[in-house]
Amino acid sequence: MGLSQTGRYRLGVASRVVAAAGGGYVLAAVATGLLAVVLPMPPAEAVMTATLLSFSLYACAVLWVFAAGSALCAWIGVAVPSAVLGVALAVLRSMA
Repeated sequence: MGLSQTGRYRLGVASRVVAAAGGGYVLAAVATGLLAVVLPMPPAEAVMTATLLSFSLYACAVLWVFAAGSALCAWIGVAVPSAVLGVALAVLRSMA
């Protein structure tokens, strides 16, 4: 028994909400960690700057999720950058 068209639409919207809230948070958190390590300034200033930038990044991620053509595209658009930034952060932290 399949979902009706309304059910599929609601499931797509729910998936986007989860991608925006959860995926956007993960993306912003990983980017904040990476920026805090990479920015060429004293550590306290780097963390503060990265944290301030993360609010803009989170807002952009939420906008992206709801502007994407499909829920799958939205998830890919949040998951791939999160994974790439996470790997970069792990590599940089392992070298330190």
